[in-house]
Amino acid sequence: MTDLGVLLTAIVTPFDEQLRVDEDAFVSLMAHLAANGSDGFVVCGTTGEASTLTDDEQIALVELAVRERPEGASIIAGTSSNDTRHAVSLTERACAAGVDAVLSATPYYNRPNRRGMLAHFGAVAAASSTPVILYNIPQRTGTDMPNDLLAELAQIERLDYVKQSNAANLAPVDGLGVYAGDDTLFAQTLDMGECGGILVSSHVVGAQMHRMIDEPENRAAIDESLRDVYATLFMTASPTCTKAALELLGHRVGGLRLPMVEADENEREAVRAMLERHNLLGHVTA
Repeated sequence: MTDLGVLLTAIVTPFDEQLRVDEDAFVSLMAHLAANGSDGFVVCGTTGEASTLTDDEQIALVELAVRERPEGASIIAGTSSNDTRHAVSLTERACAAGVDAVLSATPYYNRPNRRGMLAHFGAVAAASSTPVILYNIPQRTGTDMPNDLLAELAQIERLDYVKQSNAANLAPVDGLGVYAGDDTLFAQTLDMGECGGILVSSHVVGAQMHRMIDEPENRAAIDESLRDVYATLFMTASPTCTKAALELLGHRVGGLRLPMVEADENEREAVRAMLERHNLLGHVTA
């Protein structure tokens, strides 16, 4: 187990009826998840709809998470941007808030070359007073970081981990701890002896996913039993179905900010059927 924990949940950002950040609901959800398998939280990541939060909303939520964290839980702040100055500013502000680490994705849309990525992440690392988790998710950013580049980045102080969402690249990287960046890669990452996962399905089946850490002899069977959970929650762009599942389970998380939209009738029914298959609807939160 790393200092950050093994099972880290990329927590959703609850909104109220006016789509303002619902701080009380966030604290309540964080406590629930910590009691059900989560060792820590990535706040204001993709699942947290960071792309539609203002900087001030983002930092206020990070500060709240640090202040109200469940005992023993780590707090990792998403500080990604495709503008290096912006990523540096978010990183500095998150570190000042007292986070345990920051998560920084490959710059999206402008798709820098290798030298650009080395310069970008070097600037983020220089701005950080905590470990930096690199985030390789080419399906969203349009750019992949191959493992030889990750090994080169690992030579930069404070670039200590990678959240790996490209299954083709999943392998140990000299100098970096590896976190699964896709729920389907969690068991494989644990089998490799790596750090763990930054996960989404743990919103719903966190206790079961933590069993994969505690019961390595049953890991493959548990993973197989949860494959339909992973597939259902990612049947459309995340966190649409995760928020639908949480609402069905009695958690107040609200809607999504455009351009993300709430689950339609078919998606919601698929989520409900998945929860019923796993006997979860009988354990609705009051």
